[in-house]
Amino acid sequence: MASDTIRIPGIDTPLSRVALGTWAIGGWMWGGPDDDNGVRTIHAAIDEGINLIDTAPVYGFGHSEEIVGRALAEKPNKAHVATKLGLHWVGEDEKNMKVFRDSRPARIRKEVEDSLRRLRVETIDLEQIHWPDDKTPIDESARELQKLHQEGKIRALGVSNFSPEQMDIFREVAPLATIQPPLNLFERTIEKDILPYAEKHNAIVLAYGALCRGLLTGKMNRDTTFPKDDLRSNDPKFQKPNFEKYLAAVDEFEKLAEKRGKSVMAFAVRWVLDQGPVIALWGARKPGQVSGVKDVFGWSLTDEEKKAVDDILARHVPNPIDPTFMAPPARD
Repeated sequence: MASDTIRIPGIDTPLSRVALGTWAIGGWMWGGPDDDNGVRTIHAAIDEGINLIDTAPVYGFGHSEEIVGRALAEKPNKAHVATKLGLHWVGEDEKNMKVFRDSRPARIRKEVEDSLRRLRVETIDLEQIHWPDDKTPIDESARELQKLHQEGKIRALGVSNFSPEQMDIFREVAPLATIQPPLNLFERTIEKDILPYAEKHNAIVLAYGALCRGLLTGKMNRDTTFPKDDLRSNDPKFQKPNFEKYLAAVDEFEKLAEKRGKSVMAFAVRWVLDQGPVIALWGARKPGQVSGVKDVFGWSLTDEEKKAVDDILARHVPNPIDPTFMAPPARD
């Protein structure tokens, strides 16, 4: 049985293999923020045994980090923080904001200082480049992060949405502790390259989208709709006829989970953890949405269950849609 804690190089404390994802708490692209509920959600996650909170400046343009900072100030020394950088934004309000990739050294240093202030900490536990910036040499970005690491402002370094070739360039300059790609029952392309890369280079995978933006909660049906300011309104998975196909698979996953006495959420996240040296990000914006995290721990899928998962996908979603629609553009 695999351990339900894991160590990230550079962080002394063993970390829970489920981390709280806080994109929705920031409000942007998720229907707006609810600060008090956000704080309560983070506290509920800690009470469930989660001790790693994942956030990013672009989640609400600083707002998610501010809520995380407030919540952890009220529960000091209870959780570590992973954040990101390398996305710039311009605009007067969230509806008209333009987001683009920017990992130039000056931008990196500014973002780290801003994150430290918003998170109310002296050191960021894990700092990650959010998306590769094709207009900035990766070694330049890595070198600036390594300087900040040596200055004591960052404990561990990671990247998100990078290819193995891009990670090789990063690793020539700075230690790479973590990799953050999408991974869930439906979005599995990293099985071919990223997961083997992580195992080979002793990096920990922070799997985002473990619940596939709520699709794997079991709480949606064919009549579920999303407002225009919810990113799922632009996700092809949530559009007909794809939506019905995905829901049919979820129904079968739920039956598999029930045989183990588990929710489909716990079953889906456990599948993610069984893929290797992985921490699953469990996104939530309400306290009730972290209920059941403990059901993920202390068991693993059998080989028969894993085969059943593959058979369900082959029947209902033989050509799954990757989350490439979320990728921000390069800067002008």
